[in-house]
This record gives sequence, structure tokens and C-alpha cells, in this order.
Amino acid sequence: MNLTSGPRPTRRAVLAGGIALLSGAATTATTGCGVTRGDDSRDILMIIPNAAGGGYDQTGRAAVTVMKDADITGGSFTVDNVEGAGGTNAFTEMYGDAGDEHTLMTVGLGVVGSLYSFGNDLRLRDATPIAQLMSEPEGVLVPGDSPFAAIDDLVRAWSADPGSIAVGGGSSPGGPDYLFPMQLADAVGIDPNDVNYVSYDGGGPLTSALLGAKIDAGFSGLSEFEPQIADGSLKVLAVSGEERQPQASLADVPTLTESGIDLVFLNWRGVLAPPGISDERRDELIGYLQQMHDTQAWRDQLEQYGWTDDFRTGEDFDAFLGEQDDRVSGTLTDLGLL
Repeated sequence: MNLTSGPRPTRRAVLAGGIALLSGAATTATTGCGVTRGDDSRDILMIIPNAAGGGYDQTGRAAVTVMKDADITGGSFTVDNVEGAGGTNAFTEMYGDAGDEHTLMTVGLGVVGSLYSFGNDLRLRDATPIAQLMSEPEGVLVPGDSPFAAIDDLVRAWSADPGSIAVGGGSSPGGPDYLFPMQLADAVGIDPNDVNYVSYDGGGPLTSALLGAKIDAGFSGLSEFEPQIADGSLKVLAVSGEERQPQASLADVPTLTESGIDLVFLNWRGVLAPPGISDERRDELIGYLQQMHDTQAWRDQLEQYGWTDDFRTGEDFDAFLGEQDDRVSGTLTDLGLL
């Protein structure tokens, strides 16, 4: 059952129907029958702001799977992928559920940027900050048969004629897949305003663009491209973290700094609740995520996807969101987009 098709029921109606997440698979939105618990229900809806298989989807479903398997909340879960406008549609919908204490949303740097690029006056701090879950580096991806065998090859061609090299990412202007190539261009002496950037709505469309040779290079988190990296249809020229990635398929991929490029770039993802919920419920939701974070199952998820354990909650997370808002707005202002 695809929760994003057909007329959208109200949040409360969805939860009252008791649709429970039965599978944590990142590429399918699988739901089944759960248990109705009435007004005191602990059932929770997790909104994902892009298509199944993307980084938000992987993170949100991983968190839900761990909480469900450990019975942390005492209720069931629904996962709802709300696509469009780089996460702005999902955030606006969640924000409209003000006071709903049974809804969460996975967010990250991409949604910060999308709110700016799509002209939305809302900001993540207008909702209720719950927890940051993780951070991860990005990678520079090219088709398996690309003429670029190393990051130096790409940089030389890009520097010679920036407009001739089409690069893409799974986020709109202001998102991590946009900020990363702009900062990389600046680091290697290319005017970011000359970058030929193509925006895609998540990792799935970006994968298709790379495999179809519609772009020369892609910039994104790497966990959602593991199958294509493993079979050689995509290759990674460099990663943007301080250290190489632990996955076997990425162990030989150098960092940008190893390649002589002075840039470290990290993306992140976390969880919000709608505005207007009680302090008691906010603290309870934070407690659920804290319990999840402390499990071995969550540590296994971090290792599987190569994520860094950057966990913070409540006021610390709220302050972090303010810093990230400044980070994005400053870059967009420098590029003349604000």
C-alpha cells in the first residue's frame, strides 16, 4: 500500500486506522494492520520528506525499525513519504498539524535549504526540535564508464570549462547536495556562479540521471548508492569527511583533503514534531529517541550506513538548527540567491 497515492486522510484518521510499519526496508513503503489505542494512543506517524530509498527515508525507517523492534513507544508506527519541493511540502504539511502529539518528521540540511529556495517563510525552528540523529559525509559520484578516474581529473575538466560539466544532486538549491559542489568549486578556484547544477528530488532520480549519463558527476550521501557502487555502475572519486568511509566498497576512496583539496563537508539528519505540543509530550518523544540511540540495534544501523553518531536533543538541537539556518542563508546570499 502506497500511502502517498490517492486522497490523503487526516493524520488522526491514519493513526486511528492502526497502520503499522512492518518492514524497515529503505526501498519500500510497506504497511500493515496495527492496533487502535484510542485517545491515549502511543501510535506515531513518521513523515519522510522525499521518496522511498533516499537518505531521509533510510534514516527515518532505520529509527522507526529500531523503536518498533524494541517496543520503545508501546505503540505502532506509520511511515508516510511526502514528496515534492525538496521537503518543503512535507514540512508545510507537518507544520499544519500544530498540536498533534503523534506526528514526527525526519529533516536535515536539505529541508533547511528548500525552505529558502522555494520561498517558504517557515524555518525548522518553527516546529518542535526533538533530536539530531546522525551526520555523514558526501561523495563525488560518476558513472562507472566515466572518463574521470580520480577527483583530479574531474577538477581539471571542470576548471577548464565549468559550464560544460553538468553536476547534479538530490536536493534543491540550499540543500547539502547543492552546497557541497558549490563549496568544492570555490575550494578549487571555480566561481560557484559558473557551476552548471541540476537539481533532482532525492537519490533515486539522481541515480537515474547518473546511470543515464544526463550529468557528468553527482554529489550526495553514499549509503543510498551502495548497490550501484558495489556492481561498478557508479564509482566514487572522493568523500567529503575527515576520514575515509568504513564500508568495504568505499575503503579505497580518498577524502578530499587526502587529494589536496582543503574542504570537509558534512550533512546531517534529525527529527522534529509539529509546533504547539506540550512540554511533557516533547520530553517523552525525546526520551523515545534517546532510548533508541542507546540500543545496539541503532549502533548497527550507524555502522551499516557509515553514519557518524551525532546525537543531540532539545535546546542543544534547537541551537544547532539556528546555526544551520545561518550556514545556508549565508551561502545563498553569497551566491546572490537571496
